Amino acid sequence: MSESATRLSVFKTYKLYVGGKFPRSESGRVYEVTDSKGKWLANVPLSSRKDARDAVVAARKAFGGWAGATAYNRGQILYRVAEMLEGRREQFVREVADAEGLSKSKAAAVVDAAIDRWVWYAGWTDKIAQVVGGANPVAGPYFNLSSPEPTGVVTVIAPQESSFLGLVSVIAPAIATGNTVVVVASEKSPLPALSLGEVLATSDLPGGVVNILSGKASEMGPHLAAHQDVNAIDLTGATEGDLARDLEIAAADNLKRVLRPRTEDFAESPGTDRMTAFLETKTVWHPTGSLGASGSSY
Repeated sequence: MSESATRLSVFKTYKLYVGGKFPRSESGRVYEVTDSKGKWLANVPLSSRKDARDAVVAARKAFGGWAGATAYNRGQILYRVAEMLEGRREQFVREVADAEGLSKSKAAAVVDAAIDRWVWYAGWTDKIAQVVGGANPVAGPYFNLSSPEPTGVVTVIAPQESSFLGLVSVIAPAIATGNTVVVVASEKSPLPALSLGEVLATSDLPGGVVNILSGKASEMGPHLAAHQDVNAIDLTGATEGDLARDLEIAAADNLKRVLRPRTEDFAESPGTDRMTAFLETKTVWHPTGSLGASGSSY
């Protein structure tokens, strides 16, 4: 018998991605993930409230450095994510095919679109300020300038059905504009999200900018929505029962920005609305002054 015939398979251990590291859930809990035909794929961590709190702490710690980085540098890092995904394309094609019940060719198209989406948002990092900011005309001897700034720590309930392209489509715009995120991955199809954490860890992205949790949005969502150190919440994947409504009510306690769930085709070309959803506008007034008795100004 050949050596290959007797070789045991090495099953992958999926872990959370929090603060640039790969912990198991502090609760020790796991749950089974199956493919579209019910075949077992893996056991993944069932994240707890404590895991969610740890992720928020990591996101807050990373926020200052990430928001303070140059837009050009953020763009370089997002492009690097695309480069690394390209190198692991076959792995993600396999995982997306299993997760979403797609043929290999359709899964490949999804993965290619997700890679392209990272490139697209990488190109926007140093352009979005020009679109949504600028000089404002005012009646008076003043410069009046508006510039966008990131909102802060954003909780994202990732799409449940689009486990990879949808995931990228909600993460990339949030971090492109300088926010840090805590992501609750698709409950039934979390494997592409957890593998994305491995890509992010090797893409020059500072630890804590993206934190990925697997488990139940209905369990972690209320704690994240009510967390006083979370500044905004994206409810895209909160489609179970009244979950979106309950999370929006909890988010009102500290006036979080809320992006409500809506019908979306993630295969379509994205606009700028997901970037502007988590931006604040800072407006500065400055007197122009005057030059000499003529009153001319500069």
